[in-house]
Amino acid sequence: MPTMLRKQVYIAPRQERLLKTRASELHISESELIRDGIDKALQTGASTAHDPKGWDEERKFIASLMKKRAVKGGRKWTREELYDR
Repeated sequence: MPTMLRKQVYIAPRQERLLKTRASELHISESELIRDGIDKALQTGASTAHDPKGWDEERKFIASLMKKRAVKGGRKWTREELYDR
């Protein structure tokens, strides 16, 4: 195994649960799963950078929805009914 360097990162509790579960499913260490994830992210060029143009388009879309009037006669369902589906 190549020389390893120690890094500390902060992850959310949700990520911790998912990391433990997935590593267990794959029968590998959490560290191995993290290294694999880093490799995949760097190979695919994955980025968490925000696309300002995309956000502008999203704002315009939301604004267009907000300008629309409510449906005549109102809705025929309740939020609770949606949860029952």
